Amino acid sequence: MNIRPVESTDLTDWVNMRSELWPKHQTHHPAELADYFSGRSIDIVETFVVEIAANKLVGFIELNIRNFAEGSRSSRIPYIEAWFVKPEHRGKGYGQALIRQAESWAMKEGFEEIASDTELHNHKSIALHKQLGFIETERIVCFLKSLKQT
Repeated sequence: MNIRPVESTDLTDWVNMRSELWPKHQTHHPAELADYFSGRSIDIVETFVVEIAANKLVGFIELNIRNFAEGSRSSRIPYIEAWFVKPEHRGKGYGQALIRQAESWAMKEGFEEIASDTELHNHKSIALHKQLGFIETERIVCFLKSLKQT
């Protein structure tokens, strides 16, 4: 297993894994990742992938720097925006290795905390976060209202 920064040659695999994670947003992935590789992304600062054989990627983690995270007093905090391991490769330590790499990167960048989130119904993710040392800070329900005239 090799945890390494994503490379432009990984684009197809990265798009495919993101599509597994967020199937409703498949059409947006190529443009978002093109922005990342061109240095224009506002949503992804760093990404690491799990490579288990030459050019065989089975997971990734995307990090951003946010100005706020629930439970943190930091004005800038690394935030795990995406964390994914292909279902057939789960339970082998790849997800934990991605988190450890993200933590190492954040510490090298001078940060003292890292934040993440998951959906309320994702009990496996909640348990895994806690197992890896994350502390639950809040449970929220988010709302959005369109202000366009219909």
